[in-house]
Amino acid sequence: MKVMYFPTAFIFNFHPSIFFKKSNPMMNRIFIFLLVSLPGIFFGQTALEKALYNLPDVIFKELPAPEGFAAAYELMVKQPLDHDHPEKGSFYQQVYFSHRGFDRPMVIVTEGYQAAGNRIYEATELLDANQLRVEHRFFAESTPEPKDWNYLNMRQACGDYHRIKEIFGQLYKNKWVSTGISKGGMTTIYYRYFYPDDVTVSIPYVAPLDTTFEDPRIYTFLHNQGSEKCRADIKAIQMRLLEEKPEALKRLSWYAKGKGLTFDYLGLEQAFEYAVLEYPFSFWQVGFTCDKIPDIKAPVDTILNYLNEVVDISFFSDQEIENYASHYYQAATETGYYGYETEPFKEFLKAVPEHPHAAFVPGKMKVAYNPTLSNKVYNWLKTNGNQFIYIYGATDTWTSAGVPPSDKVDALWFHLAGRNHFDARIKNFTPEERKKMVDALEKWLDLEIE
Repeated sequence: MKVMYFPTAFIFNFHPSIFFKKSNPMMNRIFIFLLVSLPGIFFGQTALEKALYNLPDVIFKELPAPEGFAAAYELMVKQPLDHDHPEKGSFYQQVYFSHRGFDRPMVIVTEGYQAAGNRIYEATELLDANQLRVEHRFFAESTPEPKDWNYLNMRQACGDYHRIKEIFGQLYKNKWVSTGISKGGMTTIYYRYFYPDDVTVSIPYVAPLDTTFEDPRIYTFLHNQGSEKCRADIKAIQMRLLEEKPEALKRLSWYAKGKGLTFDYLGLEQAFEYAVLEYPFSFWQVGFTCDKIPDIKAPVDTILNYLNEVVDISFFSDQEIENYASHYYQAATETGYYGYETEPFKEFLKAVPEHPHAAFVPGKMKVAYNPTLSNKVYNWLKTNGNQFIYIYGATDTWTSAGVPPSDKVDALWFHLAGRNHFDARIKNFTPEERKKMVDALEKWLDLEIE
């Protein structure tokens, strides 16, 4: 069944996906009535809207077009829960679509989490391209009901991107490029592994590729990053916080009430201990500097406020753990993650497990980690990962878990000096780095870039 586009604004006061939920039979009746009774509302369609209407399993509503684009739409794309067995059910995946022209390249953004709005990415601007920003399955609006965790894995997620490529590839026959940031960059890598012919170029930013449940490369990085004095100052802050735990917990309980946070999953004491252990990882990831570390003799409020600037106890609250439940499930079952070194603080740690890990599995369910896929991808990239552009920040903790350079492939690696997880971007390239990247893109895409 084709799903029609309604240019009449009042129809889309509702989220478009409600027309297809079994729990909304009244809305289904209204929808059918509109299809039968209001054929005249389609007369004002543009050529693009008519083309979209002819795509299977796509619902769309118009959005304000970003600067430089001819049109933009919010889409809901019907996806199989299981791409191998479509009869097992389906769900709707949220996509933001920005159109420049049918003759322009297409950038598909492989988000690793939710897609909150129609944000335009650097590669899209650089290539003067169209863009599809695709929310990851099992996040936000792209969550099946009921939520069967067996279908949250990289193979199924990449099947979602592939199906979108097949659908929109009917309209956009120029070169396709994929890109993503952080976990979205990791997803870009996996997508290319499963569907190497879908795109010509892949541009993952700050993308880890962990091959173990607890990636030891993280610890090597933390033991060597910065000066010896800076590392000692970081450790001293951790010790001071743990020594002041009773006072810190009193203050944090009021902080939690003020922000409406609860800590039933971990408990406040365990959440606090996790935050202290997380501090060095976040310090380098976010880009804090050694000269801003408070004096170790500063009041406890000063030290605690600083911890919340770098880590924020809310990261370990029920609310945030629930928001990232799907990410934690993937990390614990397939994509790997990181843990925490506890030996230096053993006498102060009373609440965290003996071997604490950063993935908080939904409902504390028992899951098994399988490294087979991540290792296959890691090894495949060494000899098959051609036409990739990897962008990392030299001071970002996650860079230690990135894809290592290989001289056996036609690919580029950029490790941006002084840049962290959030500012390792093309806009911060040196002129020499930018020229090297543009030259490669022009060659690979057979495209002139201004």
